[in-house]
Parts: sequence; C-alpha cells; structure tokens
Amino acid sequence: MKNRYLIIFIIFLYSISISAQNEAYTKGVYVDKQKNSMPYRFLQPKKMEKDKKYPLVLFLHGAGERGNDNESQLRNGGTVFSNPVNRDKYPCFVLFPQCPEGAYWPLEKRPEKGYKSDNPLPKDAPITSHLRLVKELLDETLATYPIDPKRVYIMGISMGAIATLDMVYRFPDTFAKAVSICGATNIERMREFKGKTKFRFYHGDIDDVIPVTYSREAYEALKSTGKKVEYIEFYGANHNAWHPAFNTKDFLEWSFR
Repeated sequence: MKNRYLIIFIIFLYSISISAQNEAYTKGVYVDKQKNSMPYRFLQPKKMEKDKKYPLVLFLHGAGERGNDNESQLRNGGTVFSNPVNRDKYPCFVLFPQCPEGAYWPLEKRPEKGYKSDNPLPKDAPITSHLRLVKELLDETLATYPIDPKRVYIMGISMGAIATLDMVYRFPDTFAKAVSICGATNIERMREFKGKTKFRFYHGDIDDVIPVTYSREAYEALKSTGKKVEYIEFYGANHNAWHPAFNTKDFLEWSFR
C-alpha cells in the first residue's frame, strides 16, 4: 500500500513539473477574415538580444491531442523545447497549433480504412481548411517576431507528421528542415519534391497504426533524387515512436545546426 501511495505521489510531482514547463507557452487564438479560428500555444526565447533573429519550430500534434482546450497539443513534445536545459541551449520560437476534435490535419477526415492497406493519401488533394489556418498563423508569426526566415523548421508526430510532409510539399521554399515521426505521405510527392528542405524520418519497426513502410519508402524516394534525408528506425517500437525519437541524442542538435 505504501508503494502505491509513493507511485501516486511521484506521478503527482511529475505532472506539476510538466504543467510548470508548459506554462512557458502563452495561449493564443488565430482568427482569419472569415472568423474561422484556431487555438495555439507559443514559446519565445527567454532572453532576446537586440537585432538578433531566432529560429522557429512549427510543431503539428497527433490525433490524440485534438480539441479546443489549447492544452492537449503540448502533451507530446511540449517540454522538449520548454525544459530549462534545452531552452537555454536552443533559444527559439515554437508554435503548437491545435486541430479541432473530429477533424484531421492533412485530410478532411481520417481515412476510413486507415493506413494498413493501400496508401490513402492522394497526390493532388487541396489543402485542408485546418492547414490553411496553420499557414496563415505561421505567416503572421514570421512577420511579427524577430525570426530568421532561413531557419524555419517543421515537425510532427503521427497525423501531424503526415501534415508536416503535406506542408513541405505545398510550400517547398518555407521550411529549412522537416522532422516526420511515424508519419506517411504520397510517395510521388517525395519523388517530385523540388525544394531544399532537409528531412529526417523516425519510425518504429512494428508500428501497427501507420506501417513503417511509409517512412522507408519516403526516405528512398527522396534519396533517389539526391535530396538531403536521414532515416532512423527503432527496433521493437510501436506507433508511439516519438518517445525514443525525442530521446535521440541529437534530436534538437540536428534540427538547429
């Protein structure tokens, strides 16, 4: 019984620590001209030097963090940037927009048959209303803050990784680097990609939601056309490959160098 209470107490302290780190992110709601809105969280460098420009990371969350609470999107990945060591070592701006409950970043709705059979991602689908709002929010942020336009990075997990690759394809001159964790894409898009974005893919080899073949094929497609791309596969990891990805020794180092 004592051990049980100890575990509960440790979890309580951990949740307090995470909450405190997430408080570093301010809350905002982007509203477009048609009154469509999207909640987001925003992290700024602790100290900004005059006339200096900083990198920006756009992070797109997975399906499990959808909603309108403006909290859940930080559940996986928020403290990667806000923990005190990384915040001192990698001063940057970070955007975490939130996709509505029941919606889907890269498509109007989640594919009914999922990702285990045929690739459900069309090559020429129009941009979704949700990603359009993300791009407008990004553009407004770039115009407002001292951000280096040559150091704009995008990353995402699961649904957000699919959206990451969608955004890079649609806006090939915007992102210097892209990180896809357990994501998927239309392979023809990767073969045709003309931008200079550097890619890194992470995937678990026993992923039972989005099979690992999606990242393997995307890596091969980009590599075949001479693009700068890296791939890291986790042996024995299922869909939540973001846990080992975030703990990769050079996860942030690669992103910011």
